[in-house]
Amino acid sequence: METAPRPPRRGRLAVPLLLGGALALGCGAYAWRESRAQAAQPPVAAAKAPAIRVHVAAVERRDVPVVLGGLGSVQASQTVNIHARVDGTLQSVNFTEGQNVKAGDVLARLDPRLAQASLDQARAARAKDEAQLKGAEADLARYAQLVQKDYASRQSVDQQQATVDGLKASIVADDAAIETAQANLDYTTVVAPVDGRMGIRQLDAGNIVHSGDATPIAVLTTLKPISVVFALPEKDLDAVQQAAARGPVAAVATRDDGTVLGSGTLAVLDNQIDAGTATLKLKAVFPNEDERLWPGAFVHVNLAVDTVKNALTVPVAAVQRGPDGLFAWVLGAGDAATVRPIETGRVAGGVTVVTRGLDDGDRVILDGQYRLRPNAKVAVVGDIRAPAEHLAEGESGRITQ
Repeated sequence: METAPRPPRRGRLAVPLLLGGALALGCGAYAWRESRAQAAQPPVAAAKAPAIRVHVAAVERRDVPVVLGGLGSVQASQTVNIHARVDGTLQSVNFTEGQNVKAGDVLARLDPRLAQASLDQARAARAKDEAQLKGAEADLARYAQLVQKDYASRQSVDQQQATVDGLKASIVADDAAIETAQANLDYTTVVAPVDGRMGIRQLDAGNIVHSGDATPIAVLTTLKPISVVFALPEKDLDAVQQAAARGPVAAVATRDDGTVLGSGTLAVLDNQIDAGTATLKLKAVFPNEDERLWPGAFVHVNLAVDTVKNALTVPVAAVQRGPDGLFAWVLGAGDAATVRPIETGRVAGGVTVVTRGLDDGDRVILDGQYRLRPNAKVAVVGDIRAPAEHLAEGESGRITQ
């Protein structure tokens, strides 16, 4: 049986190739027509970018106080541990915890009977010695008369004179014993040595107390005036000394949140710098009439040491830092944002002194700087005035150099 001959291999491949070519030609023609149609249409206008909303502030000239700030602790101007000065039984406690007392007020009383007995004994000993002295002086006078008539020896006169002198010395000792006994009796009444405020009572009536006890009856502190001991960096020493040479240096004590607790003056500069911390200790004194400063509290102290006159200033928020240093965004012509390199000096809470780069009348951008680009259009939504009125009072926070 004969088999029909197979068609040539070239004929079988020609069909797919023809179909693929036809498909490619069709796609190309479609693409060409679409491109021509799009080219014939008018171009669409690019959307206009919206202006960036910002707040601005004018560059202003003002007097900026130079205030040095340090952290310190409040200390009572006087702290007295109230102890008994003699041994005895605590008979009564005559103060209320937290009471304000005056110097001389009775705080406690001890049982006075033993001290009174010692005083009576000393007085009796003096009376006895006085009586003996009178008799000895009379005998001395008789011996003096007898020796003139040779009825007594000179030796007996000398011996009697020695007896008289000894009794006189005993009376002096008796006087000292009386004073000691009287002082011990007085010490049974415990009085306030200074004006101040009483603390928590440590001992109750009925306890036996001794002059050497470590635990006081209570602690008395003087709150008016009150002191704050604080530290400043070593580099601030010259500024503080120059300010002190000109007159009293104003000090303001504040909390962490800036709340003013009191105003006073610098009282003491320590006589040495702490080599371990490179800081200088200072003490400021505050009247503390409202008792807002309390011993043991930590506060910030601002010292007004100088004033920069007629300084060019901007709000702190306007100062930006970049790879090449400090700069500010300035509102230019046509409400376009421009970059201006600047140099700054002192910083006072709220404002920065600008020493170079800005001029009077410039307006700086305070917010939204991260969205700005050179010549970007901005829309001013507010014109803010930097705080200045309270700078001289030290209420705006710490001012650095």
